[in-house]
Order: sequence, then C-alpha cells, then structure tokens
Amino acid sequence: MSESTNSFGAKDTLTVGDQSYEIYRIDKVEGSETLPFSLKVLLENLLRTEDGANITADQIRALGGWDENAQPDIEIQFTPARVIMQDFTGVPCVVDLATMREDVADLGGDAKKINPLAPAEMVIDHSVIIDVFGRPDAFEKNVEIEYARNKERYQFLRWGQTAFDDFKVVPPGTGIVHQVNIEHLARTVMTRDGKAYPDSCVGTDSHTTMVNGLGVLGWGVGGIEAEAAMLGQPVSMLIPRVVGFKLTGEIPSGATATDVVLTITQMLREHGVVGKFVEFYGDGVASVPLANRATIGNMSPEFGSTCAIFPIDDVTLDYLRLTGRPDEQVALVEAYAKQQGMWHDTGSSDYAEPRFSERLELDLSTVVPSIAGPKRPQDRIVVSDAKTQFDLDVKNYGVEGNFREVEVTPAEGKAYGLKDGAVVIASITSCTNTSNPSVMMAAALLAKNAVDKGLSVPPWVKTSMAPGSQVVTGYYEKAGLWPYLEKLGFYLVGYGCTTCIGNSGPLNEEISQAIQENDLSVVSVLSGNRNFEGRINPDVKMNYLASPPLVIAYALAGTMSFDFDSDPLGQDQQGNDVFLKDIWPSPDVVEQTIADSMSKEMFVKDYADVFAGDERWQSLQTPEGDTFEWDSESTYVRKPPYFEGMQPEPAPVEDITGARVLAKLGDSVTTDHISPAGSIKADSPAGRYLNEHGVERKDFNSYGSRRGNHEVMVRGTFANIRLRNQLLDGVEGGYTRDFTQDDAPQVAIYDAATAYADQDIPLVVLGGKEYGSGSSRDWAAKGTRLLGVKAVIVESFERIHRSNLIGMGVLPLQFPQGQNADSLGLDGTETFDIAGITELNEGRVPKTVKVTATKGDGQKVEFDATVRIDTPGEADYFRNDGILQYVLRSLVRS
Repeated sequence: MSESTNSFGAKDTLTVGDQSYEIYRIDKVEGSETLPFSLKVLLENLLRTEDGANITADQIRALGGWDENAQPDIEIQFTPARVIMQDFTGVPCVVDLATMREDVADLGGDAKKINPLAPAEMVIDHSVIIDVFGRPDAFEKNVEIEYARNKERYQFLRWGQTAFDDFKVVPPGTGIVHQVNIEHLARTVMTRDGKAYPDSCVGTDSHTTMVNGLGVLGWGVGGIEAEAAMLGQPVSMLIPRVVGFKLTGEIPSGATATDVVLTITQMLREHGVVGKFVEFYGDGVASVPLANRATIGNMSPEFGSTCAIFPIDDVTLDYLRLTGRPDEQVALVEAYAKQQGMWHDTGSSDYAEPRFSERLELDLSTVVPSIAGPKRPQDRIVVSDAKTQFDLDVKNYGVEGNFREVEVTPAEGKAYGLKDGAVVIASITSCTNTSNPSVMMAAALLAKNAVDKGLSVPPWVKTSMAPGSQVVTGYYEKAGLWPYLEKLGFYLVGYGCTTCIGNSGPLNEEISQAIQENDLSVVSVLSGNRNFEGRINPDVKMNYLASPPLVIAYALAGTMSFDFDSDPLGQDQQGNDVFLKDIWPSPDVVEQTIADSMSKEMFVKDYADVFAGDERWQSLQTPEGDTFEWDSESTYVRKPPYFEGMQPEPAPVEDITGARVLAKLGDSVTTDHISPAGSIKADSPAGRYLNEHGVERKDFNSYGSRRGNHEVMVRGTFANIRLRNQLLDGVEGGYTRDFTQDDAPQVAIYDAATAYADQDIPLVVLGGKEYGSGSSRDWAAKGTRLLGVKAVIVESFERIHRSNLIGMGVLPLQFPQGQNADSLGLDGTETFDIAGITELNEGRVPKTVKVTATKGDGQKVEFDATVRIDTPGEADYFRNDGILQYVLRSLVRS
C-alpha cells in the first residue's frame, strides 16, 4: 500500500491494548461529522489513498462538503480493502490472472509480480446441483456428482490457491460465499502494514451486500472490475445520493426477518433507489439482530440500491464475539469506530443525526407474514391474501377455469393426482435466509410440531435443505431437530447456492413428464432472493420467495392455492384438523432453543481449517509452478487470447471504417440476453463445439460453469433463446444476417462474426435504452470483444456494462439526445465509419465522434455520437486496448 500524500494532516496513531495502528482521521475534513456512515467509510478511503493524481484533495473536500440534495456528478476513486468471489464468476478472474502471468514473462517482466495486491477470497458454492434429495445420502451423492462434473475447474482453482499470494479458496461443501463472509472472512476493521482502516469489499456476486449488515461497505461488480481491484486499481464512482431508512418498533410474533425484508424490498422498489446508497438509522436499529441486518443487506440488489448498510454498534460487537473473532479484533472494531465517529448510539450526547438525500421509515411492528411472486422479489403478497392472489395470477399462465388434475404413477409408491398450482419444489436455500438462526430454527421447530401432530408432505413435493454453512447443521444437531426435518423430506442436500441460482436439479421423471405433456402451471417455494422467470427450474412457471418456516408450511400444504387461516394442513392422530397456527412455534421458544444450542465454539470449530477442505479436495491432483500448464483437451479451462501479440507500448487508437452491424437490438437488453448463464442448447454454436470435443449432451453443464473456456463463452454471446435481433423479422434467439454473402442469409451470430473476421471487417452493435442492465456479467463484455465488435451505439447504458466494455477495449457510444436508430432511419444494413476517436492519442477524450452510415444505394446518414468514456482512468484503459493490458504494461514498467 503506497503512502498517502496526507494533505489534510489526517495521519495519526490509535492505540488499543498494547497494539498501535496508523489511522487516517476523518474529523480533519470539514463537514465530516454529519456525513452518513457509508460516506465516512469512503472519506477515510480517500484520505488513506490520496496520491495527488487519481485521488486528490479536491475529491476529499467534495466528499466532506457533500450536498445531500444534489444529483451525483462528482467522481471519486474507491479502493476496496479486499475482493470476494464465488466460483461461477471467480473462475474467469483466475484464468485471466494465470494468462497475465505468462504474458508478463513474455514482455520481460516477472511472473510472480502478478498477484492480488488486495486480499482475494473465493468460496466455491455455485456448482452443487440437487440431483439427489429426500434421502440420508443426498449430501454425499450430490458432492460426488459435483466433483465428477467440475474436476477440471477445481484442479485449476487448487493451483491458483498455491500459486498466488493473498488468494484463498474455500472448498466445495463448506457454505455459501456471503454467509462464510459474515461468519468468518469479514473483518469490519482491517489491519495491514501497521494501518487500521474500515473493512470494505467488492464481490463478483450481486449479493455481496449481505456484509453491509456487519457495517462493511461493499457491493457486487463485474468480474473485469473485480480483477482490476485485485490488481490495485480503484473503482471509479460518483459520490451517490444516500437514502436514510429509519427503523422503529420491533417485529411482532408470527412475523419473521424474511417478512421484514420483503416489506423493505417492496417499499424501496416503489421509492426508487437504483444507483443510490441505502443506510439504516434510528432508535429501532439497536433492536435489529445482526442476522436480520444481514438478511436486509443481502436483498439490496432486489430493491436496486448499490448497498444497504447498517452502522457499527454493540450488536455488531456481540456478533463478532459469537462467531469466534478474537477479543483483540473486537476491541479494535469498537475503539476504531468510536474514534472515527462511526459508532451508532442514538442515546449518546455527541450523536449527530446524519444528513440524508431522502428519508423513509418503517415501524417494524406493522410487518405481517408475506411471500413474493410469482416472478419478481418486489411483488409482495400478504400470506392471508395469498390464495386469492394465486387463483388470479395463475390465469396469466394459461389456466382457464378450474385447476386441471393429471394422474401420476411413480416407479415406487401409490399413484396420485397432480394439479395446477401444485408445489413441486420446496427448498430451504440461499444466503438470504439460511444464515439467520431465527428463521432456520423456526423452520425446524415447525417441522417438529408437524411431525408430532402426524402431518406429512405429499409425494409430488421435491424437498431440500441447503444451509449456508456447517454451523446450521451444528445447532440443528445440538437441538435434536434434524430427525423431524428429515421425516418431512428436508434432508441435507449440500452447502451452496442450489435452488436460488437455478441448481434445483431435475424433478422426478414422471412428474416432469406430466407437467410438460399437460402444460401444467406448477410452483416452487424457496427461501431465496431471486425468482425471475425461467430461473429456478424449466418445468416450473411460478416461483415464490418465503421464509424457511413458510417453505415447510407450503410443502405440507402441497399447493399454492391454500388459505392457512381456513384450510387444515391435515389431521392429527385423533382425527382433529391441524392448522398452521397450531404448529407455528412461538418466538420465545425459538430464541430459547437458539440460546441453548448455538455457541461460539461451533463457529471456532467449523472455521478452524476452512481453507483446507475434505479428502476429496485434498486428493485432487494439482499442477504446480508459478504458471499454469494448460490442457489442450480441456473443455472447462482454456487460455484466453486477450494478450496475443501484445507489445510493451500500446498501438495508436484508430478510427473505425467499413464496419457492419452484428445485431440491432431494442430497449432493456440485459447481460442475460448478451451472455446467458443457463443451459446450453445442443444445436447452438456452443453445443456443437462441446459435441465436437466429445462432450455428451448430459454433461454440457451450464454457460455459468464453463466461464473458464472462452471458446464456449464467445459462442454463447448473444445466444439467449429470447434475444430479438431486429435485422430479422420476428425471429427469437442468437441469429443475424451475414452480409459477407449474397442475399445476407440468416445464420448464428457466432458464425456471422467468424465470416466477418475472415475478411477483416469490424463490427458494431446498435441498441436502445438501458443497454446491459441486470447482473454484472463480465462475459457480456468479453464475448462482445471476442466476436470482433469495435463499438456499441445505444440510447443509454447500464453503469457496470458500460465500464466493462471499456475494460475490454470496446467503444461505448450514445445516439444524440432524443434520437435512436429508428428515428435516424437506420435499419442495420448500413456500413459504418466512425471518425474522431484518434483524439485519444493526443491525451484528450473527444466529447463526440462523427458516425457515417452508408446505405446500399450510397445514401448517407450522419450524426455525432456521444463518447461514454467518462473518466481519465477509463481513457487510459481504452488507449491500452483494455484494463488488463493497462495493468500488465504498468506492472512490467514498474
């Protein structure tokens, strides 16, 4: 960490016990006292990293004097303390680092120099699929299948764990990245090189914000930005608006943390918080347990904010102690937060209420049991209205009149009727809720009460339990509750993301067949955070988010068309009706059971050797050496071509001439449209590639799992089955016209791009508003680049995708204000010339460039497109043909 220029004289010493740390005092900056907690974290960051060039005294003054009512327009550079990754998004990051190691050597540098400069940690949690369920060996079997499918990726990650300094891997079968982060990896206050400073992180998963519950500022970014952060590059951002969310009152009995977060999600979606920070404050904060804070922070992407943070207080310290953090660390967190004015205590005499851009308030005592669905997390439904609402909503899914019923005959057991509205998946899963002991214990106690009353789950429900860490298993065992969960079919299936990421696994064949042949509208209920269309399972049209105890309640009901107030879940041994209220555990019993069965020792034991892994992990044959030995036969991990032919100095930027349109797209094209994560179609270019390389259809796995192989991913770019390319009439999928051939026939986008590359013809993509919204998928930019696209011209960009395109050397341009492709009369058959980009060679970023589109008959359409290279750092990346090339050259020079 380089030394700050310290122009505010903020450097000081903090002594805690017998340890002294160098700190940067934010009270040296005027206006800091009434900043929100989150902006105090950013202010300290700037003071500590001030270098007079990228991070200046003017930026620091601007942050201290932040105008809470202004629209964001002041840019700052934030240097996160660490990077956290999961395996889907993390594998390509490590592939790129491995590639840079080889290429730095080719340029005359030292391969060992390519190392994370900020600590980087990866948790392998996205690859476990629920193939086996409802039986005692489900966990073992699923882990076995996971290792068989992903062996190549895991060997590669094990190599990375040994080859790179400051890069650690938490092996499969341990837990979910965000739960492992809050329970073990997060520091709240970091110490490094004798300095103490607030913990902060960026992560390659949108739910990184879960750590906000622990007072750690962090959010999800694209893999390209994460790689840059690992290599010491700051994240460019505008000082945001901060929404103050005041909490009062306490959660009533019968409601859960999940109900609170669904209520907050709906409120903040309606208010509008995209691109803003959300910060919780007020007297009610002290009564919100840490697990509930983490649950709320986790759902930040669902309401659209950049982060959703809680300040540091006694509740934070208690959680750090419970989870086995050392006493010295807890003492440091308290001393540091109090010294820096980051301690939240509304009762203290020096408490100053922060200034906020906007304010909302929720009285927690008004929260009622809720679910959300059938396709968005913000579509909250009060449980008492759920039956009525479902009976209405199911009509949108092709159910006219009464629910249809189909007879199903399983291989074992009796035949039964499967109806529209049947709950075919009931899954306790996902980081949001499985890290929260109050809802997990409530689910287990509900299961016990149900079993004691003689209730059972119908045979069509696929039940699963995928906790976020092994601690959950520990407290279930101590409380003696596992047998009751298992009696209802909720056996342990894995520690990982599972259902929420779409790894719900297949339904039993006879059920799947009945659904497909009769087009039944069936349902999943999961304790997750995402329920978008097509995400959970291809057979399941309607998906609902619910608290863990409600997941079990719906599993017992077996249908979504159910009123818990008036419909019995079954009969007890005496033949009396049993209702949900008869088995719902009281909050007192839940809290007492947690107190009796959860201890600091459990966390200490489970995390004692968290990076070591089990026998399977340790016995993987792992390549050795500073550089990776690529396997030419691998279909999972390949060396990408980003640095081929790269010279020590970048070539001058050139204007674009004679470009053709690869795709003309409409509004709200997401990164899912550009780079899908799900299944690979057999007849697609990626499917053909795998087939040619001897991979059988059943082993295709997903685009997400194959992100370490650029050959698969470039073939999967723009391959979404729902993409609509306006060069074609009414065609869905990854197709375009190939203008290198007579009559420009319809072909796969990848095949057209290959034909253009053979003739050295550059490409452009045309689009509408909000281009690149959705998950921050780095392959959406990488694939675009590898297809040969030089520029993307749209009406407006989503923040992360625009910066990712620059990071890959693709020029982001916007149509003139109020214009678009259609208003300018462009149909995509034109040839494009773009002039004026060469100004970048003189150290300037042009505000606009001249675009000339020439039609087949010679007619020209001319317009000035706005250049969306927004910062000096981005200009450097573009001049170098990409962010990784820029970093590589910088490291060779140094």
